[in-house]
Amino acid sequence: MADAQEPLWHRTRKLIREYWPLGDPVMLKDVIGVNLPQSDFGKVRKKIDACLEGKGGEVSARARAAELGEAYLVLNANGRRRFLTLLAEEYDVDNDAVEAAIQKRREAEDHLEERRLTFELHNLLEPPRARILKQFNGLQGGVKFLVDLREELMRWTDGNQALSDLDKDLHRLLASWFDIGFLDLQRITWKSSASLLEKFIQYEAVHEIRSWKDLKNRLENDRRCYAFFHPSMPDEPLIFVEVALVSGMAANVHDLLDEKAPLTDPDKADTAIFYSISNCQAGLAGVSFGNFLIKRVVADLVADLPGLKSFATLSPIPGFASWLRETADRDEPEAADAKKDHKLAAEVLAQLDKLNDRSRLFDPDQQAKRLSDRELKLQQSLLRLCARYLLTARRGMQAEDRVAHFHLTNGALIKQINWAANLSDKGMQQSYGMMVNFLYDLPSIEKQHEAYRSSCIISASAAVKKLAK
Repeated sequence: MADAQEPLWHRTRKLIREYWPLGDPVMLKDVIGVNLPQSDFGKVRKKIDACLEGKGGEVSARARAAELGEAYLVLNANGRRRFLTLLAEEYDVDNDAVEAAIQKRREAEDHLEERRLTFELHNLLEPPRARILKQFNGLQGGVKFLVDLREELMRWTDGNQALSDLDKDLHRLLASWFDIGFLDLQRITWKSSASLLEKFIQYEAVHEIRSWKDLKNRLENDRRCYAFFHPSMPDEPLIFVEVALVSGMAANVHDLLDEKAPLTDPDKADTAIFYSISNCQAGLAGVSFGNFLIKRVVADLVADLPGLKSFATLSPIPGFASWLRETADRDEPEAADAKKDHKLAAEVLAQLDKLNDRSRLFDPDQQAKRLSDRELKLQQSLLRLCARYLLTARRGMQAEDRVAHFHLTNGALIKQINWAANLSDKGMQQSYGMMVNFLYDLPSIEKQHEAYRSSCIISASAAVKKLAK
């Protein structure tokens, strides 16, 4: 939470001077242990209660919230967990008060009294801890503080209902603050600030940026990079997308990232390839704005480059290799299709283990290498299993692969699966070097989106469907 710490502390000092004009008070952070022992809980409760009472006006309320935030920042990991547990357990909804309000509402004698009691009930259903969290919205660095706090909180929610409920409160709050209507789309260029470019490097989660030369290549004239920003976090990108302007469907990422490749004329490009989409704030998990990002970027590209006709991704398939192993290892299923997948997956993994030289199989120039019939069959089996994975593997009512789920939710179609498309260590570990093109066919997006969201119907090209059979 280092990024949130300095602005919040700076703002705290200013507010403290306004709140206590006669001298510096004893700060909460100075009187509690970094591990927040049980003996210090009373001091924290006293400060939380003061925040909830709201005495002294807006400035005083913000000063108390800032002091509470500063105290949290000086705690170690165990102390922070204990702090959040106290907040979650002791400042939950008062169930007795809620039941009493419900009974009063049932007994209301007229419509006006019923409306008054409805409003009272609505206030009672908001836990006091949520009101504490809201007070950070007005602090410099306060929103970023809460985003980072949630990133920590999510590590501790498994098996802890109170912390899980606190996470839901915080998620609901952040989702309202980060509504798409509040976000600003900006293009990132080589002329952007050095601090922003450094964050671009830091947050890239799909294809690591290896150097400043690599970064400059991704921001050349035949590329585009866009990011969403929030007014309360103007220097922090929320999510960004990298786009290559090319002719035809890009089939491997190595050509796109080749620093020695000649620049192309963006006005002559007919296809925009989205080859990297990275969420930058882990604390905003579950707050969805990626689909809006793609739509906004498409609109911007069409306005700037009317020659563009196709919009597609070159996407990783992060869950394929693990699915392949699980399919091979599970007990033989009863369903015919599942039985075939199990048998083929086991055969493929066994054959891969027997290969003396895997590099031949995954070489992008494998056709020139004259692969043996056995190697060609193995390649086709892997492609078939990958198609089966994308089209049939489910987690409930959604595609099992998280990247596929994201694009299918947005109305995309599985266009083609590409062999030897990403031969990096990460690409080989995740999907044996394969990548997939998701096509955003603008006239069909809404129809495909509705089919997937309502019935988990996955749209795919005839070639991919044939491959999966």
